[in-house]
Amino acid sequence: QVQLVESGGGLVQPGGSLRLSCAASTSIFSHYDMAWYRQAPGKERELVARISTSGTTNYADSVKGRFTISRDNVKNILYLQMNSLKPEDTAVYYCRMPTLNSWGQGTQVTVSS
Repeated sequence: QVQLVESGGGLVQPGGSLRLSCAASTSIFSHYDMAWYRQAPGKERELVARISTSGTTNYADSVKGRFTISRDNVKNILYLQMNSLKPEDTAVYYCRMPTLNSWGQGTQVTVSS
């Protein structure tokens, strides 16, 4: 079972930035696509961004141009750089290894003045 541990969440003002990290407990990290999801209160969990093993990225329309997903296959870490944050970005953010259906425990991001 792969363990995924997120970090980097917190409280930020609208227009601010945060970088989330997700550390994977496996040396085969580079062999799998990875993704970030989020779940806001009272809403379903939604896909935010996905990155393939070759580095191809896809984003939800709501975050295009503001968020960037990346990965470090040496350190086995997935990142999500979030810029120009909005109150509607407030949610618990989860990383996921879709092929193995492994999820992290989540990290809270709150955008508020």
